[in-house]
Amino acid sequence: MNTLSLMRAGCLAVIALSAACVTINVYFPAAAAEKAADRIIDDVWGESAAPAPAGGETSSLTGGTLLVAAAGALKWTLDGLIPAAEAAEPNLDATSPEITRLKTQMERRFTDLKPLLDQGLVGLGADGFVAVRDPSAVPLAERNRVRTLVGNENADRAALYREIAVANGQPQWETQIREVFAARWIAKAQPGWWYQNDSGAWAQK
Repeated sequence: MNTLSLMRAGCLAVIALSAACVTINVYFPAAAAEKAADRIIDDVWGESAAPAPAGGETSSLTGGTLLVAAAGALKWTLDGLIPAAEAAEPNLDATSPEITRLKTQMERRFTDLKPLLDQGLVGLGADGFVAVRDPSAVPLAERNRVRTLVGNENADRAALYREIAVANGQPQWETQIREVFAARWIAKAQPGWWYQNDSGAWAQK
């Protein structure tokens, strides 16, 4: 192999190695997710949404790191080609047409769901969904209606968490978005409503 061929091979190896090393750390934007969750909850619950505690309440989520292959700015130095890419924390978009549709359905359903929350028949789960606390406490004639109401609410909540992740191009964020919403539903619940604490036990606000 002649000198020119060796130089070409060396350059290609350096470029390939540099391209493989250029990554961007995309962190889950927990703070932006909490703000988006609060806006949606306020819209769904309206005046029933309790204000956040004084001093603010933040999630314990730390946000995972995702390595995404991308083209970055390259800086030449005396030591060779060095990739330079900075970590990015994107904003969270919660305004897609599907998110709006789901939110509207939940707003309408809340008229029927609120009395069940007020009576303590339905509570806020630690998993971001609602649940019937004690099925035997629900009047027999109302059990099918309550079961359907809770099922439809949970289906919309699951779709909402998934859609927010997908709308932001990060479907792997679905679980983290659900965790943020779970904390915010409880934080903004009315006094007297029931919720599940970290141990899974029911408690009253």
